[in-house]
Amino acid sequence: MTIQDYIDDVARSVAFLSRVPVPQRHFIGHDGRLSRAVRAFPVAGVLIVLPAAALAAVLSALGAPPLLNAFATLALQVLITGALHEDGLSDSADGIGGGKDRESALAIMKDSRIGSYGAVALILSFGLRAAATAALATVLTPSGLGMALLAVAAASRTAMVWHWSLLPPARRDGVAASVGEPDSSATITALASGMLIATLLLLPHGTVLSLVLILAAAALSVLAFNRIAMRKIGGHTGDTIGATQQLAEMSVLFALALAL
Repeated sequence: MTIQDYIDDVARSVAFLSRVPVPQRHFIGHDGRLSRAVRAFPVAGVLIVLPAAALAAVLSALGAPPLLNAFATLALQVLITGALHEDGLSDSADGIGGGKDRESALAIMKDSRIGSYGAVALILSFGLRAAATAALATVLTPSGLGMALLAVAAASRTAMVWHWSLLPPARRDGVAASVGEPDSSATITALASGMLIATLLLLPHGTVLSLVLILAAAALSVLAFNRIAMRKIGGHTGDTIGATQQLAEMSVLFALALAL
């Protein structure tokens, strides 16, 4: 692995996970597959959330009301990602919640319209993340709040790779299938770097207990969702990968708010 290869993987991961424009030179000769690039998902997550984390720190330093700070931070995150992961969450909730069998669940997930399960999932996602972020804003310093949000970003993007690698594709013509399966070495790199980044970002402002809790929360959310996805649709899709990020982010923020 060369430094340039890793930089290219970071750029490709940022482009895949957000709406941030990435220089075309990083895609010269690239076949569109992300089997190796997933190793950079934790770093890409930190870069994608960096503007929102900086905003949260600035608003906290200025004494903004915690809930206002939380919703402003979430709004900027959504603008940067294009609500990509939220879309995956709502589609997964509609399909898994409303589908009577595998075929109907997958058909519902491909439908761009949002149903009651998806709407409820989004309300709960934004509400829980906003409440947890507001709670953190009251107990952490401005810099601590920003670093905590970056740690959550790394952990939740690591969860995506783990979910993706553990389950087979539920369909052969979806987005996830078209970009390939994560390489085993890339998955190990993502898991190791994600845990390391979360540790380095969180420990100066948190506790060992809080670190253990967020890692446990991320792992439990992935394993529980994997069990449901495997039973209902027989594997992963692009939507379930996005949903995993949301579930891990909610779980980690919830655990942090309880621990700090």
